[in-house]
Amino acid sequence: MDSVVHFEIPAKDPKRASEFYNKAFGRSFNQFPNFDYWMIGTTKSDKDGMPTTPGSINGGMGKKTGVLQVPTVTINVADIDEALKNITKLGGKVADKKRPVGDMGFTAYFKDTEGNVIGLYQNAKQM
Repeated sequence: MDSVVHFEIPAKDPKRASEFYNKAFGRSFNQFPNFDYWMIGTTKSDKDGMPTTPGSINGGMGKKTGVLQVPTVTINVADIDEALKNITKLGGKVADKKRPVGDMGFTAYFKDTEGNVIGLYQNAKQM
């Protein structure tokens, strides 16, 4: 079974939103180098940023964009292209095509049959 591995919170003003979440919940925020995107720490992580507590996930925050208007979860898959084919076959729609995430992997977004936007992530090490 593919796991939920990430969440995203879109914000009109990520700096203001990061300050809010930091003060409200003690979350740590680190801007991703060369991206307009902040990583959100919710649990202790290893040197690669992976949670050390089983079942925990960290997240990210970026500016609200066309596809990211509400908080979104991201599911890890072995092959984004195959996952998108299957999603389309089952009545879902591609919301944002496959894109690289630096040299770490790939991401894409789809709309399920209820109109919810869900993220997909494929680790480059899985290729």
